[in-house]
Amino acid sequence: MQAHLAAQDDDMWYVIIDGSMKIMKVSTDKTLTNGAPEMKEKPKYEWTAEDKRKVNLGNVAKDILYKTLDKNIFSKIKSCSTAKEIWKKLTQLCEGNDQTKENKLMVAIQMFESINMRLRVTMTEFDE
Repeated sequence: MQAHLAAQDDDMWYVIIDGSMKIMKVSTDKTLTNGAPEMKEKPKYEWTAEDKRKVNLGNVAKDILYKTLDKNIFSKIKSCSTAKEIWKKLTQLCEGNDQTKENKLMVAIQMFESINMRLRVTMTEFDE
């Protein structure tokens, strides 16, 4: 259980730092020149429950980031459409000397990491 939660946290940070996940699969008709199989995007009708969870992480990350911000900061990032955009805007807003930046980001990270969602809780229930 702990390993699954750690992997989910890693996936969440990936979405925040690198952007939304693309669900990929091995192409059955192509290989790369080094002999490795080529990857292609997996069609939605083939997605597993885990694939759907990973795709939804962007929405979950956005929601968590929104919940950790005060009204003043929220008003400055509410037009962002992805968790990556929100994070980029937050890092721009937190500019200052290196110590100030680090302190502000540490507080934001601690607030983000302190939010926990129980298993089998819907987003609506979590939002209440």
